[in-house]
Amino acid sequence: MAEKFLVIGSNSFSGAHFVDYLLQEKAQVLGVSRSDELHPVFLPYKQRPNAAFEFQQLDLNRDLDRLTALLDRFAPDYVVNFAAQSMVGESWQHPEHWFQTNVVATVQLHDALRRCTSLKKYVHISTPEVYGSCSGLVSEHTNYQPSTPYAVSRAAADMSLMTFRQAYDFPVVFTRAANVYGSGQQLYRIIPRTILFFLTGRTLQLHGGGHSVRSFIHITDVADGTLRAARQGSAGDIFHFSTSLTISIRDLVAMIAAQLGVDFEERVQVADERLGKDSAYLLDSSKARSELGWQDRIGLEQGIEETIGWVQGNLDVLLQQPCDYQHKR
Repeated sequence: MAEKFLVIGSNSFSGAHFVDYLLQEKAQVLGVSRSDELHPVFLPYKQRPNAAFEFQQLDLNRDLDRLTALLDRFAPDYVVNFAAQSMVGESWQHPEHWFQTNVVATVQLHDALRRCTSLKKYVHISTPEVYGSCSGLVSEHTNYQPSTPYAVSRAAADMSLMTFRQAYDFPVVFTRAANVYGSGQQLYRIIPRTILFFLTGRTLQLHGGGHSVRSFIHITDVADGTLRAARQGSAGDIFHFSTSLTISIRDLVAMIAAQLGVDFEERVQVADERLGKDSAYLLDSSKARSELGWQDRIGLEQGIEETIGWVQGNLDVLLQQPCDYQHKR
């Protein structure tokens, strides 16, 4: 019997790639997102039309009863939740929207899931934003110091799940990955945005001069780690997926400029820093490597080259897609 996965947030960048990864593993997958399926250029699983995949458009804020009925019908072995109101800077504008989705609706979902008798494991896709700005390598049990409404909302959901683990023996596993990228990513994210702007002659704004330090990781490596966490993780475990390479946003943009043969100084403009932006969070992924046998395989230069190829190969289509973040309540 094929493993059965319910993927919540299957329209998201990470969710769509995880669906595709599962289908390659011959799993049976039910995908749920609040929006209808995106253009196929953003959904790699669309290249597998005969795979065992079903999609349902459901919103955690409005359709919990329908989602609960789906749980009863589908009886998943695993539920993996990528759904969240994302975007850090924008969360200051309507913080109540972030708390409604990331806390209230998410806790209601968890309360329904704890009654799902088929469930072997629930994988909650968390975020390193809960740690705030840190120095050195961040372990899985670093104290939370969230610095934005987005980060506070995500930390609150994590803490609620920890009480469910203690009270109900709820089989939750947490994952956190820093700065995931790859082909099919939303165009407002730094890597595809930079590529698109450079290819079309636009000037890129670099917030705060791009001095923030990050560790970027390819989506395929994250999908592999997520599946390993689902299959092998024990209830209550937290796993980080990160590379050992760190790079400033400025140097990342300069790398893309070099690969595309454009002049960095001519095509980049320094802008004000975003409110509450963390200067660094560098994740310690040794636990995932030792306990799950996970490792990152795709280097940054290779991954950027692949992403450039995706943008170039789909440029006509991508130019018709929204380039900026569009808020949905």
